Amino acid sequence: MFKTIRLLAIVSRPEFLPAMVSWFTIGLSWSINPPLNITELVIPATLSVAIIMISAVIGLQLNTIFDYDLDSTDNRKKRLVQAMSCLGRNKLKSLVIVEFLLGLAFVFLLLLIQGKPALFFMWIVGIFLAYSYSAPPLRLKSRSWLSLGTLLLVICILPVLFVFYTFTSDLNSFFLLFLTGQALSVYSLILSTEVRDYFEDSALKIETMTVRIGLVKASFLSILLLSAGGILTGAGFFLRLVCGLQPVLNVFLFAIAVTDLIVLRELKTLYSLSKEYMSFENQSSIAQDIRRLSAHSPLWITLASQVAVFMSLILLLGKFLL
Repeated sequence: MFKTIRLLAIVSRPEFLPAMVSWFTIGLSWSINPPLNITELVIPATLSVAIIMISAVIGLQLNTIFDYDLDSTDNRKKRLVQAMSCLGRNKLKSLVIVEFLLGLAFVFLLLLIQGKPALFFMWIVGIFLAYSYSAPPLRLKSRSWLSLGTLLLVICILPVLFVFYTFTSDLNSFFLLFLTGQALSVYSLILSTEVRDYFEDSALKIETMTVRIGLVKASFLSILLLSAGGILTGAGFFLRLVCGLQPVLNVFLFAIAVTDLIVLRELKTLYSLSKEYMSFENQSSIAQDIRRLSAHSPLWITLASQVAVFMSLILLLGKFLL
C-alpha cells in the first residue's frame, strides 16, 4: 500500500504542483473583495483548488505515461522511469480515469453552486489540452509553437482564469496586464525547461520550440520574455494598488525585481553556455553543464509563481485596509 502511494507520488511529478497552488492563490486574491461571507467563500474555494490540483495531476501523469520510452533514454529521469515500470502503465491509466471522473463531479458541483457554465468549458478545454500535449496522435509537445502555447494555457492562464471567474466576472484591465506579464514569465521558463531536454529531443527529431530555433536563440528569448514579463507583472500590481487601494504597499514590488534578477542571472549563464556549445559542438562537458543548470527550471518556475503569490496577498491586504 505504502509502496504504491510512493510510486504514485513519483510519477505525478510533485515538483511542479506548488506552482498550481500558486495560481489558485493568485486568482482568489485578485477576484475577491470585502466584505466577505466566509461561509459562501469556503465551499467554492475548496472545490476550485481541488479541481485545479486534480487536473494538474492528470496532466503530469499522462506525460509520464506517454513519455516513458523517451524518458528511458535519459539517465536524469531514471527514478521516474523505475517508478513507472514498477507501477505499470495500465494501473496509472485506470487511476487517471478515476481522477477525471472525480474532477468532473467537482466541476458539476461548482456549477450548481456558482451557476457559471463557462467554468465547465474552461475545465474541459484544459483536460483536452493536457491529454493532447502528451498523447498521440496530436502530441502537441512535439509541435513547436503549439507546445509552448498549450503549456502556457494549461499551467498558467486557464488555472488563474478558472479561479478568478469562479468568484467574479469583472475582468479589469489591471488584472489582464498582470496576467499577460505572468504568461510571458512562465513562457520564458518553459523555454528553459525545453533547453534541458534539447539534446534528447533533437536526437529523436522531436520538434520543440527550442529544437526549432536552436539553443542560443531559445536561451536569449527566455531572457527577453522574463524581463518583459516582470515589468508587466509589476505594472499590473502597481496600477491596481495606486488606483483605489494602498499605494504605499508598492514598496513590496522589490520582491519581483529581486526574484527576476536572480533567475535572469541563471538564464544569462545558460545563454553563455549555449553559445559556447554551438561554437564547440564536440565538447560534451558543456552539454552536461547545460543539462545541469537547466534542470533547475522547475525551481525557477516556482520562484516566479511564489513571488506573484506574495504580491497577490499584499494586494488582498490592501483591499482590507481601505
